[in-house]
Amino acid sequence: MGQLALDLGHRSALGREDFFVTPCNTDAVGWVDRWPDWPTPGLVLWGPPASGKSHLAEVWRSRSGAPLVGLDILHDHEPPAILGERHCLAVDLGGRASIAAELQEPLLHLYNLVAEEGGSLLITAQTPPARWPVALADLSSRLRAMVAVSIDSPDDELLTAILLKQFADRQLAVGADIVSYAVARMERSFEAVKALVDAIDREALAQRRRVSVPLLRAVLDRLAGEDG
Repeated sequence: MGQLALDLGHRSALGREDFFVTPCNTDAVGWVDRWPDWPTPGLVLWGPPASGKSHLAEVWRSRSGAPLVGLDILHDHEPPAILGERHCLAVDLGGRASIAAELQEPLLHLYNLVAEEGGSLLITAQTPPARWPVALADLSSRLRAMVAVSIDSPDDELLTAILLKQFADRQLAVGADIVSYAVARMERSFEAVKALVDAIDREALAQRRRVSVPLLRAVLDRLAGEDG
């Protein structure tokens, strides 16, 4: 009988030294490192889910002291209360494809307040500002004027680094053969890395087995069947 796999979670390191820099994210890293010498009050980091946006935002927050908020905070709080005395703020748009009409004017006020205070606004999103349907002309112009930098799909080097990091976060010992096998056959996305490592972790625990190529092959086959 297989062992019950309990979902106890795991701790992920978020230090700047733990972020892997490759050609697909060099520009994004460079802009975060360039702060506070940004040409505009705001910067938009955009890219697919699990691409490292949150990690880079945490790096920036550790330097700037900025709190992280979701856009919905504008429903219940005025911009001065949100910004406080810090002058810097990180806003996560999550998977939003647009900004609700009732939040556009409060967001404009928040942007203007950051600019007046000489602060900085970091926004993380899945798409660039040019694709956000914004009816408020003043807000649209400010968003389009912000530097928008993308994190692209991962290359082999980054896939390898992320796999190794996520295995290490879960205290799973894997050899180079495991990682090479996975990189050559897995879906090339950040979400796929997380899904694969999660599945391997649970399968290894349930079977009380070390991670091996046969175990990896079985997990990849199962995930491919689920996607199909």
